[in-house]
Amino acid sequence: MMKIGVDAMGGDFAPLEAIKGASSAALIHSDISIVLFGDKNAIEAVCIQENLNAETFEIVDCATRIEMGEHPVKAFSSKQDSSIAVGFRYLAEGKIDAFLSAGNTGAMLVGSLMTVKAIPGIDRPCLTTVVPRLNNYPGLLLDVGANADCKPEHLQQFAILGSVFYGAVNKVENPKVGLLNIGEEEEKGSIFTRATHSLLKTTGGINFVGNIEGRDIFGDNCDVIVCDGFTGNVIIKVCEGMYYRLAKRGVQDEYLDKFNFKHYGGSSILGVNAPVIVGHGISKSDTFVKMIELAAEEVSSGMIQKIKDAVATHIKPQATA
Repeated sequence: MMKIGVDAMGGDFAPLEAIKGASSAALIHSDISIVLFGDKNAIEAVCIQENLNAETFEIVDCATRIEMGEHPVKAFSSKQDSSIAVGFRYLAEGKIDAFLSAGNTGAMLVGSLMTVKAIPGIDRPCLTTVVPRLNNYPGLLLDVGANADCKPEHLQQFAILGSVFYGAVNKVENPKVGLLNIGEEEEKGSIFTRATHSLLKTTGGINFVGNIEGRDIFGDNCDVIVCDGFTGNVIIKVCEGMYYRLAKRGVQDEYLDKFNFKHYGGSSILGVNAPVIVGHGISKSDTFVKMIELAAEEVSSGMIQKIKDAVATHIKPQATA
């Protein structure tokens, strides 16, 4: 039985929503054992309040928590008894198979690198997001915020990470990979994107289909779209803002509803030695269920080993990160 670790203290509605989500996921999936990290007394109090069976989970008592506004590196280093730090230790030691939190994103990135470590050959682990499309398979965009400044070699790594992740989780063979640019032609774009295009053309292990313009993000031109983290983060914030404003105006549409993050759970941190997922700070119980299901899919698909094999085969070692 796989073990999924959940930071019960992460998120704006912690620990209530994390516990409710974990409880629902445990009822739905009998093959998943959930380990909660956090204040044991607070967790048990919520279970009593919500009439939930605390014995459904393994509870790891943690003395502190990392708050949303804390500096990621300082907080992770100084709060080794926090729910995030302890959760990562369990993950690194193999006591859990995956770890997720709706808490401090920076601390989750720091924990991934400091404790679980990057996969050999990966210089910059990255964040992913789902791109809603009209067909049955959502797209994937990466990086969306972990790396604001990138080199072409980093986007090459993102392309391989995204391709393997997409294929493993969505059961799609040879997913199409595109480079986000300001024109479809190979010679278009900045020095950075032109160099990246040239590199991706010669990269094995990916089905590179060329440049993708902004208007094609939600189309079927490609399955995996790679870009630097600055650009990716701007895109998801624009989409988020547009969705909430249209929803507030009472616009109801089946496709528009696909932009509600609650349907997808969290963002996978790709490029580290174990499945790690970060959720939105305002995640409710149903979103935690989705995060747990995504983590379970990453574990059961053997995604991490597939990434290691692809990286070892197709990425040349770089002298510097």
